[in-house]
Amino acid sequence: MWALGDAPTNDATDSDPSPSDPGGSSASTESSASTDPAGSTPDTPTTGAPTTEALPTPPACDPAVAIAAWPIEARLASLVVVGVDPTGRTDATTAVEDHHVGGVFVGGNDTTLLTGGALTELQDASPLGLVVAVDEEGGRVQRIERIDGDVPSARTMAATMTPSEVEAVARRRARVMAGLGITVDLAPVVDVSDQPARTVIGDRSWSADPTTVVAYAGAYADGLLAEGIVPVLKHFPGHGAASGDTHQGAATTPPLDELTDRDLVPYAELLPRLDTRAAVMLGHLDVPGLTEPDTPASISPATVALLRDDYGFDGVVMTDDLSGMASITDRMTPAQAATRALVAGVDMVLFADADVPALVDALAAAVADGRLTEARVDEAVGRTLALKGVDPCAVDPDR
Repeated sequence: MWALGDAPTNDATDSDPSPSDPGGSSASTESSASTDPAGSTPDTPTTGAPTTEALPTPPACDPAVAIAAWPIEARLASLVVVGVDPTGRTDATTAVEDHHVGGVFVGGNDTTLLTGGALTELQDASPLGLVVAVDEEGGRVQRIERIDGDVPSARTMAATMTPSEVEAVARRRARVMAGLGITVDLAPVVDVSDQPARTVIGDRSWSADPTTVVAYAGAYADGLLAEGIVPVLKHFPGHGAASGDTHQGAATTPPLDELTDRDLVPYAELLPRLDTRAAVMLGHLDVPGLTEPDTPASISPATVALLRDDYGFDGVVMTDDLSGMASITDRMTPAQAATRALVAGVDMVLFADADVPALVDALAAAVADGRLTEARVDEAVGRTLALKGVDPCAVDPDR
């Protein structure tokens, strides 16, 4: 396995621009010479400002250069978010300390890994910063109800609360998450849907009305951000009217031109306001008029281009789970999907379960044979570090 110790440090930023006198004397060079008996003065002047030779200015650190200097395996691993066993620390510790993943996803209902300071310790052990993500939507998709009680579904909240009340709910929940060491909430869902409550989106959607979704999902996102939790809008470009469940197989949305006036409205309204403080999750959706043949949106260059170019989003784009959803696994291996996603312009790839060393090896092979460029990798690394608040020039690779 690669070692972060192979990367150079930025020693120049640690230098002290002021020389010190080892003898502890004053920095002044002014003398107190006396006159001779005739009253003349010596040739050496006794007045005037002292002269000190200027030190060269240390070269400024270029973040792009710093990132490019890290081993390619380190850069690739930092783009992986992997699910870990919530019942103990062993799985997560291996992923972070041995494999140096960029993030962990804590699923299930067990809260062992969420308590006792385990997540904070994981963050401290990660040299490149760590995304700690959960699905905390409310309703049937929540992770900390055993710690902080139940939160209603999005549809129920929209029907019984004001947006301000929803923001307060999200803010309180986010305060608890932040205290546990969670940094990212894979929520809110911004799918526009009138599907029955127990269908794949169903009551996870705030409303069948795009304007209502904007108001309530925006309030939820604001509440998360107020307490330092990164919201993730999902599932771009819109799962609310899709035929099928991407967990079970391929799912097709209405054509792109129909999505524009309905499913894509929350992105058009919320992304300019949230900007790079939020991330966006791509769904494993086939979108007529957008996605390439047999290519779900989550690994589609056209989908990423739509998000970047038409909706002006320059933040982190991530996939939905690439390892356990049949819309992907029926068509390709998870490693193939991860490679195609990064090539398409995605920044982080999510796996409920993965052999991280094998995955990183597969991605490194794609770089070696030219399918995935280092420039594309470095762009993704830069975005993910920014989301985590990590300065590439401040990274100590010898940690």
